[in-house]
Amino acid sequence: MEPIKSEETGLAVEATEAPDGEILGKMIRDARKEKGLTLEEAAKAAAIGRSTLSKIENNQTRPSFEIIRRLMQTLELETPQLFVQSAQSDISGRRDFTRKGLGEHKETKTYDHELLCSELTSKRMVPYISTIKARDVTEFDNWVRHRGEEFMFVLSGELTLYTEHYRPLQMAAGDSVYYDSGMGHGCVSTSAEDASVLWISLAD
Repeated sequence: MEPIKSEETGLAVEATEAPDGEILGKMIRDARKEKGLTLEEAAKAAAIGRSTLSKIENNQTRPSFEIIRRLMQTLELETPQLFVQSAQSDISGRRDFTRKGLGEHKETKTYDHELLCSELTSKRMVPYISTIKARDVTEFDNWVRHRGEEFMFVLSGELTLYTEHYRPLQMAAGDSVYYDSGMGHGCVSTSAEDASVLWISLAD
């Protein structure tokens, strides 16, 4: 389905939702084709096998965290929720730790994400700190949307949160918001310095 323009913000509304299973495969395939890459070219750029990429696109295998990370970088996919894997783990008592400033960075044209505690896979929550680089809502090609819920806490600076069904929300350091992340959303910094936020995403 083609993205639909929102009358209120002008953002394009993406039709896809959950980046797992069949939808993850479709998202990767569409991104690959949009960049004009063959299976061989995309697989080589991501340092994975052609057959592996084909199986991922056709929902015939569950990719590891590392493979998802490589594909995100190769295909310039923006959503950190691609790091959430839907499989449930039988292991209990797990723990992960990230020292200050040593999270895994994933930069897009609108955000600079620092993924926290990224070594654990098969988890439902994704915590990350983001610097909001966007200064105007028109910098977003599409709404950001993914299945689940999201909590955001403003660490520093000021920003405007644009959402699909609500008026723009002005936020400052110390403010927080919780919303359904399937609803299109995007943030724009409004302070002199780029705003910084803590996001915690919860997949269904």
